[in-house]
Amino acid sequence: MADRIATLAGGVAGRIGALLADLTPEMVAMFVDVIPEFRHDHAARRLMVASTSSNLSAVVDMLVLGISLEDIAVPPAAATYARRFAQHDLALAALLRAYRLGEHTFLQWAIQDLRRQDGLPADDALAVTSHIALLVDRYIDRVIEGLVEIYQDEHRRWRERSDAARAAQVQVVLAADRLSTPVAEQMLGVSLREWHTAVVAWVDADAGADADAAQLQVVGRLLTEFAGRTPLTVSADTSTVWAWMSSPERPDLDLDRLAVRLTDHAGLRIALGEPGTGLAGFRTSHEEALRAQQVGEIEARPGQQLYPHAQVALAGLLVDRRDAVRLWVHRTLGELARDDEGMARLRHTVQVLLEANGSYTEAAARMHVHKNTVLYRLRKAEELLGRPVTDDRLRIQVALLACDQLAATTPGSDPALAEAHLKGRTPDTR
Repeated sequence: MADRIATLAGGVAGRIGALLADLTPEMVAMFVDVIPEFRHDHAARRLMVASTSSNLSAVVDMLVLGISLEDIAVPPAAATYARRFAQHDLALAALLRAYRLGEHTFLQWAIQDLRRQDGLPADDALAVTSHIALLVDRYIDRVIEGLVEIYQDEHRRWRERSDAARAAQVQVVLAADRLSTPVAEQMLGVSLREWHTAVVAWVDADAGADADAAQLQVVGRLLTEFAGRTPLTVSADTSTVWAWMSSPERPDLDLDRLAVRLTDHAGLRIALGEPGTGLAGFRTSHEEALRAQQVGEIEARPGQQLYPHAQVALAGLLVDRRDAVRLWVHRTLGELARDDEGMARLRHTVQVLLEANGSYTEAAARMHVHKNTVLYRLRKAEELLGRPVTDDRLRIQVALLACDQLAATTPGSDPALAEAHLKGRTPDTR
């Protein structure tokens, strides 16, 4: 019985095969009409036709010749078309939809053929239809499995090649001092005559490659949502993306909103340069974003994911001289620079009080403590400093900022030990 049904199914497939010269264009036209991604230029359309024809021929041969599913592979034309789909960044879902539509259409052709067979018992017709449907479905499943891998591999390779080429062009634009604005615009394919805000987005190096890719893939979408325009983005390395948000007018960025949106992407951090105009602004904003990133990597406060250069500018200028800064901070703050929780609380209190122009009431409100607590902590800090905080206020504020943003604190409570540590040597404590 099974052999007879298989023979009848082979007869149906053979008759369909004889009509493929007419049926293939019909299926291709259906794809183009139903799936927008299939509306290609002439060269890509020829490849689509070849892919469709090769799959139909393979299905017919499988049914007519009884070819085992184990011997089925993705037809070369279909594999090439899947790669072209990936290169054009067309959705894989659209390609897979075409295969299911093709499966349905082939089954309809088979049913129409069976209806034309006079004298064929209804039970046999039903059995043949089920047989063809089962085999074609298994064929599609097997080919799709191979196509998904082909598409994803090509999409990854193509993106890496494209990213590498664009990254190289961006590096030239950033480094070539004599490069004119028109040439730079031609290289990047964007206008450089607007305002630009540079972005450096990164993930922790220990997050893992898969986590890195997943987090960094959202950067472009996140910045588009934030700025209202698609940014220029390039992959600087496997854990870092550089981007530029552009606008015709100086942007008024809602950083609080961006900070809130970042909380949906734990592990992703963003540093922002300040807006600049023209090619010079494109470059300087990027340099500022890189310095803000350095501060962010040093500071790495729990829960903080956004590092605007405007908020860490001074620390950014000092970040390359951290050893000298740490020594200066120790000499300026003494024991107040010690790296422990108690000293950190006193430093924070002094910093907030100075920012509040010496108002105990305002400082207490900002820290959500009683005014007497601020007064007590201030007295403790001044005991450690050996002078009022209002004496040499600017020097103290800069030192406090360095402790806060550059982790320029010192270990231990022995001044000699701390200074020796800062100079990179071990003192004789005998």
